[in-house]
Amino acid sequence: MDQDLLDRLAIKQLVDNWVVWRDAGHWDRFRTVWHDDGVMQATWTQGTADEFIAMSKDGWAKGVSILHFLGGNSIDLKGDRAISQTKMTISQRAKVHDVLVDVVCTGRFYDFIERRAGKWGFVLRQPIYEKDRMDPVDPAARLELDRKLLESFPVGYRHLAYLQHQIGYKIKMNMPGLQGPEVEALYARGDRWLNGSAL
Repeated sequence: MDQDLLDRLAIKQLVDNWVVWRDAGHWDRFRTVWHDDGVMQATWTQGTADEFIAMSKDGWAKGVSILHFLGGNSIDLKGDRAISQTKMTISQRAKVHDVLVDVVCTGRFYDFIERRAGKWGFVLRQPIYEKDRMDPVDPAARLELDRKLLESFPVGYRHLAYLQHQIGYKIKMNMPGLQGPEVEALYARGDRWLNGSAL
């Protein structure tokens, strides 16, 4: 196999390991996918990989249920740097106004990945939130949302944000969506970084 293909396979495995190890709670293994200065951005937390792991552990202990599923993957590779985009869904279950619901958010993971000392690792993971929905787990249950609160959140993740707000998280309000200045700025940042700029 040529080196380009080997690198792409290693990056794809890194992306897959992130989801499997994070959702299974294999925290020691999960830490290995990150470089020491790795950063995670999400609707409910923004910070270092270690902070994200600590908050995820804390959430697990409190019964927070967030799972991920991956789809297609595209990698732009330039030397020791890569931008990886992966179709994904985020699924979160919790009670909203005393009704147990599932929220499913569809989007992409937009990842800044770098090879250092021969090892590929995450430098920055930035989800792109494209659309979402909320459904009662019991289809006979009646759920009424605060329409004003719901519409105060960005359209790509408003149901996810509504749920997370209800369980006490502070929501980041300017995450990139399918279109708009935030996602265009992210693409431009990715291009600059791929071509050698600092993050």
